Amino acid sequence: MTVIAEQLDSRELVDEDLFDRLVDRIVAQESTTREFAERVMEQALAFLYACAGDRDEPLSPSATVDIGWHVFILYTKEYADFCRRVAGRFIHHVPNDCRTAGDPGDEMSRTVAAIAATGLTVDPELWLTLTAQCNDGDDGCRASGKDGNENTDTNGK
Repeated sequence: MTVIAEQLDSRELVDEDLFDRLVDRIVAQESTTREFAERVMEQALAFLYACAGDRDEPLSPSATVDIGWHVFILYTKEYADFCRRVAGRFIHHVPNDCRTAGDPGDEMSRTVAAIAATGLTVDPELWLTLTAQCNDGDDGCRASGKDGNENTDTNGK
């Protein structure tokens, strides 16, 4: 008997209406096709889901995937709710305007492997670009919930 594992779908990490609004914003902002914007958002969600796990090594989005992350952050309430639900903490995005740490190829390989390990689909074409310039200057995480107070909820309480 052959058992086929069902691939997880990153779209299911948010409700359909939110996914559509995020994709619409990418289409308008980037002047791109809906199909491409959907792929960007799917990979941004997969990236954030991988970041939700305890990571000893930093993960970084590609510059293309970072577009989806930036768009999601604009929806602050939905983004905070997502972070709380999937990670139990806020996943911070802190830019590094002067990239000096680590080999981008290593980070990209680590990030793609982390996404694959979650069971979510990796769209290799969207990861064949340079990493986004994100670093919190503290622990090297490119996506971090480590702000010194892990118990602070995303409403600032």
